[in-house]
Amino acid sequence: MPRQYAAVYRRRRVVLLGGLIVLVAALGIGIWLVVAQPWAAADATPSPTPSASASQTPSSTPSAETESPAPDPVPSADESPAIVACEAKDIEVSAVSDADTYADGVMPQLSISLTNNGATDCTLDVGSTMQSFTVSSGEDVWWRSTDCQENPSSMIATLTAGTTVTSKEPVTWDRTRSSVETCTQENRQRAPGGGASYHVAVSIGGFPSTSTKQILLY
Repeated sequence: MPRQYAAVYRRRRVVLLGGLIVLVAALGIGIWLVVAQPWAAADATPSPTPSASASQTPSSTPSAETESPAPDPVPSADESPAIVACEAKDIEVSAVSDADTYADGVMPQLSISLTNNGATDCTLDVGSTMQSFTVSSGEDVWWRSTDCQENPSSMIATLTAGTTVTSKEPVTWDRTRSSVETCTQENRQRAPGGGASYHVAVSIGGFPSTSTKQILLY
């Protein structure tokens, strides 16, 4: 083979081998980049794979440690707390009349109003034994319902919290002056009319009214 051709042949082999080396090196680098991915840690953090315990669905049946406590038993009627007696601070007592003015010969009908301002129900003796009506003109006491009271009785009633009740059977004032000595007298002193002012005070169960009710007699 001529020397010229031999030199050309060798140069071609060198170029071909060099190309193969470059190709192999490039493929090796590419494969390493695909496997290692060195930018992943800088660009994004891979999501952790949940463990078997974390991915399990919680059981709908609570364990013995998480079971809800049994509700408290509802007390029976025998175990229900008894209603206590009313206290003065909770009870508002007021005098009530069927009118503000009375014509000549008309007898005032007087009643008692009770309001339970407390938060709970309470009991009170509302019988006639515990009721008292007093009619006065200034400092002069004209009439007391207890002066000539007949057959007084007791009656325990429950006053519901936040409610007001009024006695159904009114007491009649006969427009005379009363005293325990004149209960049997028919001609007791009559109270003056003509627009005279009188004030009614009441008391029940030991609780007096805080104010009086004014009435006018003609």
